[in-house]
Amino acid sequence: MKTLWGIFFVFILAVPQVAYAADKPAFQFTKQPELQQIRPKKPVKIRLKRTAKDEYSWEISGDDVDEIVRADHRLRKMLNTK
Repeated sequence: MKTLWGIFFVFILAVPQVAYAADKPAFQFTKQPELQQIRPKKPVKIRLKRTAKDEYSWEISGDDVDEIVRADHRLRKMLNTK
């Protein structure tokens, strides 16, 4: 008789937990749009040219205007041009 009561109590305690676990998914999956829109910055591309008179010129391309201006400023400073 004790075993029947023991099985009965185990069954009573286990069934609601199984039913609760079936209602709730194992994990939550949520999208965070701010994380999906992050992209790595593309580097500024510099094409440096040297003329026969030992003068330098360059072509700078890229997506970020501020980075292009900084690269131009650094090149002018390093090559001592105005």
